[in-house]
Parts: sequence; C-alpha cells; structure tokens
Amino acid sequence: MHHTTFQYLEPSDRQKGRMQEIRDAAQTYMERVMDLVPPGDDKEHVIRLIRGSAMWANVAITRYADGTPRE
Repeated sequence: MHHTTFQYLEPSDRQKGRMQEIRDAAQTYMERVMDLVPPGDDKEHVIRLIRGSAMWANVAITRYADGTPRE
C-alpha cells in the first residue's frame, strides 16, 4: 500500500470531471432500477452494488490499485 492510501487526495480538474460522469451514469442506472425492479431484498442488494461500484470507479480514477495517486 502507498503511504497516502488512507489520506485525502484532491482530484485534479480532469479527474473531477470523470468522477462526475461516473456519478451521473450511476444515478441514471439507479433511477431505472428503482422504476423497473420490484421491491425486495434483491433490489436492495442491486442498489448497494450500484453505490459501491460508483465509489470504486471514482477511487480508480484517482489512485492505482496499490493506492499510489494517479496524476
């Protein structure tokens, strides 16, 4: 692990734009799931997976797998 892995990393303007695109896409997908998938445990699981995948995509935009910051 990189020594800054658990520290705050200010994204670059380019990274911020990409992160917003990921959030927008996740929100669009979430809205479709909310509209089309019937209530239940599976729907709740999908919602959590969407949130998690958006978060990890944004991490991947700013850091390499070992925690090293991307420039």
